[in-house]
Amino acid sequence: MQRTQRRIVQFAIAFAFSSTAAMTDYAHAQAVDQFYRGKKISIVIGSSAGGGYDVYARLIAQYLSKHVPGAPMVVPSNMPGAGSNVAAAYIAASAPKDGTVVAALYMGAVVEPLFYGKTRTTHDPAQFNYIGNANTDHNVCLTMASAPLKSMNEAFDKELLLGASAPGGATYDYPAFEKELLGMKIKIVSGYPGSREVNLAVEKGEVHGVCGQSWGGVAAQYEPLVKSGAVRILAQESNTGHETLNALGIPLMRDFAKSEYEKQVLKIFYGQSSFSRPYAVAKEVPADRVAALRKAFMSTMRDPGLAEEAKKMRLDIEATSGEDLQAKLQELYSAPIPIIDGIRKVYAEK
Repeated sequence: MQRTQRRIVQFAIAFAFSSTAAMTDYAHAQAVDQFYRGKKISIVIGSSAGGGYDVYARLIAQYLSKHVPGAPMVVPSNMPGAGSNVAAAYIAASAPKDGTVVAALYMGAVVEPLFYGKTRTTHDPAQFNYIGNANTDHNVCLTMASAPLKSMNEAFDKELLLGASAPGGATYDYPAFEKELLGMKIKIVSGYPGSREVNLAVEKGEVHGVCGQSWGGVAAQYEPLVKSGAVRILAQESNTGHETLNALGIPLMRDFAKSEYEKQVLKIFYGQSSFSRPYAVAKEVPADRVAALRKAFMSTMRDPGLAEEAKKMRLDIEATSGEDLQAKLQELYSAPIPIIDGIRKVYAEK
């Protein structure tokens, strides 16, 4: 009898706790719904209009509203500058900290303190709340077929002239890093607002090519030209490569490393590609709204309408949840000190 009574009491306590937790979750959901209803969420895109970051962010903005509690209006706008650090500084210092402003950042801005050893007074990207990542990029180096270099291996002996945006953007950081680490004869012409302008420069012959550009964006714009041979993919700048390019026999950049140390440094450096298109809010945003935005982001990335649009636009979608992205960043920031020092040394020399 006593055992039965004890079980009844235990069940009652467990039921009370579960009921309280359910009521708390419900209350949070209601509070989030009430907060966002009738409001506007701004997606601040840290790049110029027309480039890959812009295309992804505007596609997400079309579908995000219906997945956020309260169905707020979602409005994208561009805030390029300093490798998206202008946008990062805005959400950290000036924008409302209530979950109504989301930044679409370059991955370079997220790893700047780690890889560059550079801190900014305006913001610390490691402190942001990340709500998700739109795609895992497999970056590439490409040239037009008319360019003087026909393979990446030739860049050890001949100058490869590459167009780029600003430091902090992948089109600048990737080739600059590879130049110093591997000893390639790369010359970078920087200052283009974004990948759209860099690609126009490549097409006009102002530069030979571009590195640090995602295969998804390249495929969307140039896949017929790649198949015809008018655009040549010289190398893949990732740890595993994209299945399409692997099937074509496109080499990985690490294949050109001359030592195991260089391969390890490249492995950590290319680790940032796992959060190629991160979306973040300020660290002060309330936890229940961060959780709601994370859930809405993943629901958006799984939305059949978005998937159909992405397919038409030839955009790869390989989303990462905000929780997983935050964990990946913590793992990257915990990389072995000798390897991080090696990366910083390369940056200090370039």
